Amino acid sequence: MTAKTGAVEAWWRSATIYEIALISFQDSDGDGKGDLDGLLSRIGYLQWLGIDAVWLTPIYRSPFRDLGYDISDFCAVDPPFGSLDDFDRVLAKLHEAGLRLILDLVPNHTSCDHDWFVESRSSRDNAKADWYIWAEAAENGGPPNNWLSRFGGSAWEWYEARRQYYYHSFLVEQPDLNWRNPQVRAAMADVMRFWLDRGVDGFRVDASAVLIKDDLLRDNPHNPESKGKPPPQRFTSVFTDDRPETMQCIEFIREVIDGYDGRLLCGEVQGKTDRIGHFYGTERPRLHLPLNFALLDCPWDALSLQAAIEAYLNALPKGGWPVWVIGGHDKQRIASKVGQEQMRVAAMLLMTLKGTPFFYMGDEIGRERVPIPPDRVQDPFEKLVKGYGLCRDPERAPMRWNTSPHGGFTTSEPWLPLEPDGSRNVERQQRDERSVLHLFRRLLALRRAHPCLERGEYQPIRSRNDVLAFKRVLDASELLIALNLAAEPRKCEWDGVGRVLVSTHLDRRAETPLQGSLLLRANEGVIIESQ
Repeated sequence: MTAKTGAVEAWWRSATIYEIALISFQDSDGDGKGDLDGLLSRIGYLQWLGIDAVWLTPIYRSPFRDLGYDISDFCAVDPPFGSLDDFDRVLAKLHEAGLRLILDLVPNHTSCDHDWFVESRSSRDNAKADWYIWAEAAENGGPPNNWLSRFGGSAWEWYEARRQYYYHSFLVEQPDLNWRNPQVRAAMADVMRFWLDRGVDGFRVDASAVLIKDDLLRDNPHNPESKGKPPPQRFTSVFTDDRPETMQCIEFIREVIDGYDGRLLCGEVQGKTDRIGHFYGTERPRLHLPLNFALLDCPWDALSLQAAIEAYLNALPKGGWPVWVIGGHDKQRIASKVGQEQMRVAAMLLMTLKGTPFFYMGDEIGRERVPIPPDRVQDPFEKLVKGYGLCRDPERAPMRWNTSPHGGFTTSEPWLPLEPDGSRNVERQQRDERSVLHLFRRLLALRRAHPCLERGEYQPIRSRNDVLAFKRVLDASELLIALNLAAEPRKCEWDGVGRVLVSTHLDRRAETPLQGSLLLRANEGVIIESQ
């Protein structure tokens, strides 16, 4: 196949992408864990909601010490999820329903149980001896340098058979691959082609900013802002994160995916806005969509959001397409951050900014963080770095489809508990035409129907009095988006005449033209079409 540009490549510019942690979406066999057949049974819901593509967290064979990001076989489905045949069936049904499928690609590391690492650790002279990052002990016999794992402690683990240390950015059971080795790159390219040949529509690259580490193994400097932060942050990751050579790795991955028509490459990148432009590439293409969490990480007020949006858009290179994310398996629920009233405003903001929106399963019903009793914690982050509120299980709890004891997710005890109050669920909100679920559906339908939201330019308006406002303009078509970030009414004024297409309250009637002003109710956002 040959790479394509232009119309075929551009599907993600108008798409909305929905992240699913498969283990928590829908169980079909009563083992308390979601699976491919469960996903198959919910395709009708995804069509009803109106999303365009599904991104799945890892489904590969794994010991599952870290939500499947510790992979023991990149080319097999983990048996609790199903089989390759099940995967092919789900992919075919998604495509039949007009939905695309994006898989997580985890190129930085494997499980320690992977055949590659089993061979690599066996001796210093085996065929895969240099497939992982190995180093000699320091003069005192300790780790080679001061690099730290994100899960606490040294990032180096001694292995007696080789009389060397291996490096792990994450769990000790997740050794990092050596991306300086061309054989590793070729092997990962084969993994990508295995799935691309099956018909997947792209990949989300996990931990794409840490693929290369300093070849001199220089110590990281102390972090002057580490006070009060988790121990793994006491050094600044100058020599382990976002190395210049990492971009060559991303370019290599992009070359592989460009061998197929219209496939998407998005990725997890460093959080700094001023660095995000590098991940698009200039002379050589890198990621189509480096994921941007500015809306999640920003203080939730009009002035801060206005500034965060502007800083991000200014950081984009020429031709770079924006992307906005309000949820994910590693991020705290936005509804818990901003509250249920402002969750509606967040949904409208996400769906009206120029760019590709991503949201996480459950965001569409205003899902909040689920309390996890200490004896039910699964997340290694919480187990190994305690006391800093890093547990990600509250976001990973199973979907609540109805009010039944196990939420319609399973017929047995789920792998993580559900919230005690089951009132916020899909079934109930589908019946309530003014629910946040119906707001998501209405906004998704409007994005599909209105070219201005798909292709229109973003024009900022000075935010005042707690109202975040901007326009989307395409030729003679113009939309005004006004979002009240306050818990009390605010006046919105503009030049001209318009009509309300949708309010976050889902109760305004569009027939009556408005002349120049509108009183926004507390926590209300509106989309106004100029006439």
